[in-house]
Amino acid sequence: GYNKFLTKEGWPAIRPPWGTLNAVDLNTGEIAWKVTLGSVPEFEKRGIHTGTENYGGPVVTAGGLVFIAATSDAKIRAFNKRNGQLVWEHDLPASGFATPSIYSVHGKQYIVIACGGGKLKTKSGDSYMAFALP
Repeated sequence: GYNKFLTKEGWPAIRPPWGTLNAVDLNTGEIAWKVTLGSVPEFEKRGIHTGTENYGGPVVTAGGLVFIAATSDAKIRAFNKRNGQLVWEHDLPASGFATPSIYSVHGKQYIVIACGGGKLKTKSGDSYMAFALP
């Protein structure tokens, strides 16, 4: 295990964002864009976008969408790979602390994510969610 630097309320004891998704331009090594990833409802109600600690990585489709779950708010999101704009999000039955998989069947593309939760005081789950891309 390891120790985390937390407030007495249990939040990270650093200034938000506590979780981000970053795109790096591999030609220059510079950050192309950065977005806050995840949300904490108690802070969102006050207009504070914190992000959350993340467990799991992104996948990128040939069409330019970045899919990632990884957050304690139990959502999966899709971002435009060129500018980081959020284009879609969906609630999951439990946090998807995993990297999604992309696959194709008879020319139709799908995304699947394991929804196990259980970390960061989140609800545990035992399901997979699959989504068809249009």
